[in-house]
Amino acid sequence: MSTPIGPRREHPSTYMVQDRSNQEELLRLQVQDGMVTSGMGGVLPEQPDPTRFQRILDVGCGTGAWLIVAAKAYPSMSLLVGVDVSERMLDYARAQAEGQQVSERVQFRTMDALRMLEFPTGYFDVVNQRLGWSYLRTWDWPKLLQEFQRVARPTGVIRFTEFDIIQSTSPALTGLCELTLEAFYKAGHFFHLQKNGVTSELVHLLQKSGIQQVQTRTRPLEYRAGSVEGQYFAEDLRHLFRTLLPFFHKWTRVPDNYEAIYQQMLHDMQQPGFVATWNFVTAWGIKWGKAHRPLMPG
Repeated sequence: MSTPIGPRREHPSTYMVQDRSNQEELLRLQVQDGMVTSGMGGVLPEQPDPTRFQRILDVGCGTGAWLIVAAKAYPSMSLLVGVDVSERMLDYARAQAEGQQVSERVQFRTMDALRMLEFPTGYFDVVNQRLGWSYLRTWDWPKLLQEFQRVARPTGVIRFTEFDIIQSTSPALTGLCELTLEAFYKAGHFFHLQKNGVTSELVHLLQKSGIQQVQTRTRPLEYRAGSVEGQYFAEDLRHLFRTLLPFFHKWTRVPDNYEAIYQQMLHDMQQPGFVATWNFVTAWGIKWGKAHRPLMPG
């Protein structure tokens, strides 16, 4: 696969941060990618034998960290492809893959998954997506799942990892999380006005689309002040509630004292006794049919 030469206009996006040249969001995603992969126990912790997978697709790959870790953990994977609408993110991802010496197997393409995944039918052993509710609306899921099934090979794995709204001991963080839930629900990203308004629907969505043998794995991640994980968590949220502010203004009423609440959250996360729980759910299943391996067109 070749990388496009020359500038390309990015597709319109439903991602929560519209300015995809936003340096703060790029920094946040770097922190979050590593934090989530580590907390979940690796890139494919629920799969009994990831070495059997050769071709991997990561949709909405962002900075590419999940694919790069997968490539280093499993040298048997021959081709790992990431797609995203943000060329800036992909430029960063390509540089990281080059620096980690996996660029011969890890490739990135600018693509809008809500339109079409520009790959052959039945090509990938695994089709993966993490944290998709940052851009997926409730009505986007059926078409996306159709595309996932199309590009997955028969008996291939289709998997999603999503998370619930954070629960914590900080009233300020709780208030910002409630604001997040309200805005994302009004924008159509949550199915229900509840903290698990996406994860509670994953099994139903996969089964309704025809995916077989659907299973789930829930991982509650805990973050405490003073721990290494707690510092990464605080860094993630420090960036997040800056970059989300335009999204909040678009979809809900932002409190006049938002800055004071934000600063209080930063303070609370450094205090002894602070605890936050972030619930992650991975749902996966297989595409029904007999396995075969089409070639990627030149």
